[in-house]
Amino acid sequence: MKILDTLVLMTSLITPTALAETVNFDDATSGAAPPGWTATKTGKGEAKWTIEKDDTAPSKPNVLKQSGEATYPVCLKNGTSLKDGFVEVKFKPIAGKEDQAGGLVWRARDSDNYYIARANALEDNVTIYHTIKGKRTEKKRTNAKVASNQWHTLRVDFSGGHFTVAFDGKKAIEWDDQTFTEAGMVGVWTKADSVTLFDDFTYGGK
Repeated sequence: MKILDTLVLMTSLITPTALAETVNFDDATSGAAPPGWTATKTGKGEAKWTIEKDDTAPSKPNVLKQSGEATYPVCLKNGTSLKDGFVEVKFKPIAGKEDQAGGLVWRARDSDNYYIARANALEDNVTIYHTIKGKRTEKKRTNAKVASNQWHTLRVDFSGGHFTVAFDGKKAIEWDDQTFTEAGMVGVWTKADSVTLFDDFTYGGK
């Protein structure tokens, strides 16, 4: 038994563990952009990223809300630099005639260069893209029921050139690419006139 305990202890010491951090926006000031984030956009228009109180928030009381209109509103977490790891968020699409999207960004160099996975309530699908110099290119998609006015969970695991996207706990997309191989920022994303809420933004390295 002592030998077994020693082996278990040794295994736990040499096995790498991912350190995760969760941002729930609950300590931030309502009506303002979240501190520690770059609230911006890709392309034209005016994104509006604000902290708001919401009674439906998975972790009450606050959420991050995007209610402006731009080509692609983007909000990047300052100080993040992940090459391999994961990023996850809960999101709720609540309005938008052109789009009702919630997305995740990883390995971002800036607001014009990054990977993006998103779920869309108007199209009922999950899609993965890369954005290079502000131009977004679709790479792979899968059909999925994305209900408006409901909270969903989107997650991306990335290691080397392999990416796995999960939607509401189920694997949706696997894709391989070598466009952005270096560590970069993580964040959230919407499109066009999407009014989307975000909460419990979690990320970690491997």
